[in-house]
Amino acid sequence: METAWLADLKALAETLNFSRAAEKRNITQPAFGRRIKSLEDWCGAELVDRSTHRLKLTPAGEAMLAAADDVTARLERAVSEIGQMRAATSTVTFAATHALSFIFFPGWIQALGHAASTMPIRLLSDNMNECERIMAEGRAQFLLCHDHENSRIRLDKSAYRQLELATDRLIPVSGKGTEGRPLHSISETADRPLPHLAFEETSGMGRILSSALAARSHQLDLTTVFTSHLAMTLKALAIEGKGIAWIPESLATDEMGPSGRLASAGSSDWAIDVKIVLIRPRQRMSEIAENFWSLAQGAAAKAGPISSAPPA
Repeated sequence: METAWLADLKALAETLNFSRAAEKRNITQPAFGRRIKSLEDWCGAELVDRSTHRLKLTPAGEAMLAAADDVTARLERAVSEIGQMRAATSTVTFAATHALSFIFFPGWIQALGHAASTMPIRLLSDNMNECERIMAEGRAQFLLCHDHENSRIRLDKSAYRQLELATDRLIPVSGKGTEGRPLHSISETADRPLPHLAFEETSGMGRILSSALAARSHQLDLTTVFTSHLAMTLKALAIEGKGIAWIPESLATDEMGPSGRLASAGSSDWAIDVKIVLIRPRQRMSEIAENFWSLAQGAAAKAGPISSAPPA
């Protein structure tokens, strides 16, 4: 049986007219009629009731039409899945947290050289919870995220490998007031809790901050006034003077100079050191993904973990 015959039957069921169905299928009416007859021969039953003035499908024809719809849908789904598998084996797919998608990823790819920058690359940017889900479901070959010793990544260590790419710091910042002083400061005594612009718990940096600051909670008097998983949003609100935010130093540095709009909201001991890491499955991946991993390993071994933040 030819699958084209199934499409012929569907066209006939829609038009209930051999001439219009043949036109819809872009073949002559005699050829169309022969194909319907061939399908009937294959089924061993009449599919079309030709005995009345108005053409209609027989019960066998209705059953075959339902099967045709099911087979066609399955074939279309299979073609789509094959296309996705082909794309997956010819593309390097990353899951990356929002902050690193904007701050780190573009420059890192470029620094890896021509071989990496010319590979087909797909970037899925989301919060840490979703990035971990994407990796666990096999929808990406690599996860790019921040890591801290007291806030571990929620993936099975035995199933994944990790490569340290760079270091950064999460620093408390505030908008500037008069004489360049911070509008809000951890170091200064206040008669009310300091407004805190916080990362959501679903974000990687939210986890890191919660873990790192837990031991010093008695030294902090903060009240959360806004939450987001986007470091850029917290930075913008800090600039507007809405509160204190811990954000990556690499993101804050452009606003921390004399002409910048951000000031440090605490001494250096309030900074939290973090790593930027690349994670992959231990099992062998597609050839293009393995080639990229080799490039990343080679660059990391050559340069060592680099700081994505400016020198202190």
